[in-house]
Amino acid sequence: MILLTNAKIVTLWDEIPRAEALAVRDGRVLAVGTNHQIETLAKISDQRIDLDGKTVWPGLTDAHLHFENYALSLQRIDCETSTREECLRKVSWAAQHSNPGSWIRGHGWNQNVWPEGFGNVQLLDQAAPNHPVYLTAKSLHAAWVNHAVLKLAGIDANTPDPPGGRIQRGENGAPTGILFEAAMQLVERIIPAATLSQVRDAIASAQTRLWQMGITGVHDFDRRTCFMALQNLEQNQQLKLRVVKTIPMDDLEHAVGLGLQGGFGSHWMRIGSVKCFADGALGPQTAAMLKPYQGNPEETGLLFLNSEEIFAIGRRAAESGLSLAIHAIGDRANHEVLSAYAQLRTYETHNHLPALRHRIEHVQLLHPDHLMQLAHLNIVASMQPIHATSDMDIADRYWGERARYAYAIKTLHENGTRLAFGSDAPVESPNPFWGIHAAVTRRRHSGHPGVDGWYPKERLDLLSALQSYTIHPAFTAGWESQLGRLAPGYFADLIVLDQDPFGIPAQELYTLKPFATMVAGEWVWES
Repeated sequence: MILLTNAKIVTLWDEIPRAEALAVRDGRVLAVGTNHQIETLAKISDQRIDLDGKTVWPGLTDAHLHFENYALSLQRIDCETSTREECLRKVSWAAQHSNPGSWIRGHGWNQNVWPEGFGNVQLLDQAAPNHPVYLTAKSLHAAWVNHAVLKLAGIDANTPDPPGGRIQRGENGAPTGILFEAAMQLVERIIPAATLSQVRDAIASAQTRLWQMGITGVHDFDRRTCFMALQNLEQNQQLKLRVVKTIPMDDLEHAVGLGLQGGFGSHWMRIGSVKCFADGALGPQTAAMLKPYQGNPEETGLLFLNSEEIFAIGRRAAESGLSLAIHAIGDRANHEVLSAYAQLRTYETHNHLPALRHRIEHVQLLHPDHLMQLAHLNIVASMQPIHATSDMDIADRYWGERARYAYAIKTLHENGTRLAFGSDAPVESPNPFWGIHAAVTRRRHSGHPGVDGWYPKERLDLLSALQSYTIHPAFTAGWESQLGRLAPGYFADLIVLDQDPFGIPAQELYTLKPFATMVAGEWVWES
């Protein structure tokens, strides 16, 4: 048994919200209470740790992360630069230090913050004349490639836009090197895929990075190879994160055929929802809008699924006990998803099916008429607060006054919507304290856009932000009786902090780092 004493423990357990000490046995919390109460449980052989006033929180869960992509991104060029030229210099350096003909991969560029705007195929040709180059945008909804890649993929002026995608073209119709949405798949299908062992090793390494940030659980949105790698790690007792694994919509029929249900799995990994895409993203202006983007009166984005199509998918999934997790960014996409969920809730009721824990991923922009609907339908808002501070400038630029209800975290919370927070890594850093800071302050680390933050009425209180990284993701996954709190019988997943987040200025929250991280009663990381 491990005894942690002399601490400031935030349990998130209503019976004892704050405690001084806790006892851990067999990977679970045995008891919480005062130092005296916990010391009475001690035996001579027990391990006692005096935390000397440090703060203890339940372990934090990232409710939307692409584990394989994040793990592999740590091995690729970081294209999240302030200028396009800086990104090109990194590509050039990589080309000079790679074997000719090998692929150069990178992630994170954002034309909206580059003074020069979008790149083009010629610039990448100059930076890497002897390599195919594939750089994904920060949003993961666009890519930048060179001529070598276009040739390998067979993309030229005569190549039609694929369904759900777009090839950016110059005045003569020739591809510029920028690919949007499904057009990226024209290239991704020819890129040599990472092997299972490479993905497994990358995830094992990334797991340590997540522990260092205080993350003890993730909801993963990657595909088959990631799932296999996670299973391999669990079988070899190397998986030390609680993982909820979503199912791609393309694999729904396979899942139904096998009889998979949400919640099936182990203490380490369980099946989650079926992931669908209703639209694209804000940055490349592919998010589906009710009205055109500002400054671009012909553009309303791309709608991939309408309400009837979503309902048909949801009905098929619900009949097999699988909930939905639907990516929706624009106000039209969210409208279609909510309309489908209203039909699905009626269908569940009439057919005596359980009210499944459906979710919307991102919920970035809502029409004012739809602000109450998530709570009314009991739909989880799986949101990434760090998107608000990252995207605030382009949201104002492309959505104008509509941005008042972009990332409307506080409004949704006050309306009774359950919030589950994540990062969408590698789109953003998975550091949960960056997300908490963004939710509480609506400011960047620099302090931009000012002391009150961006649309300050949407600032969330710290306790609610913490709950959105703990008890709400646990509920969403059906793990609420074992995860997200420090209470008897719950998993002993926790973090220790040198500073009390409730006792420091909100603008400093992003600077916090755990002193130590425990998963299943084992110290997996200590500073």
